[in-house]
Amino acid sequence: MLTNFDKELLNLIQTRLPLESRPFLIVAKLLEVDENTVIERLSWLKDHGYIRRFGAFFDSTYLGYVSTLAAAKVYPEQMTEVAQAINAYAGVTHNYERDGEYNLWFTLLSANQLEQDQILAAIGSLPGVEALISLPAIEKYKVSVAFNL
Repeated sequence: MLTNFDKELLNLIQTRLPLESRPFLIVAKLLEVDENTVIERLSWLKDHGYIRRFGAFFDSTYLGYVSTLAAAKVYPEQMTEVAQAINAYAGVTHNYERDGEYNLWFTLLSANQLEQDQILAAIGSLPGVEALISLPAIEKYKVSVAFNL
């Protein structure tokens, strides 16, 4: 169960984690504790599933990357194997089973269009994948989410 300190810590790091050589020291000062306490609590929160990912977001297009949302028709009896194979690609950031004809949706970030095309072709040829479509973004919107605990 989250303590009041955990909630305060999580609220702070979502949007105010400083870009410094020792960011947790600065966070600790803001919370009036020592740096080790911050690091230990963040580790505990990650180990217990309260934090799924800890890292920076960057504008991938600005850095030359390409991305797409892809949807696959997957035979239900092979869903687990196909999902695991897709998740093995480093550029896959989300992968969800959905209701409907196209029942497995994922996002893919690639270094360039050729790499993306090759990965999508490989996924499209996996046993159990009946069809695959790529739905690249025409326009991007930045959505910022912070959960107030």
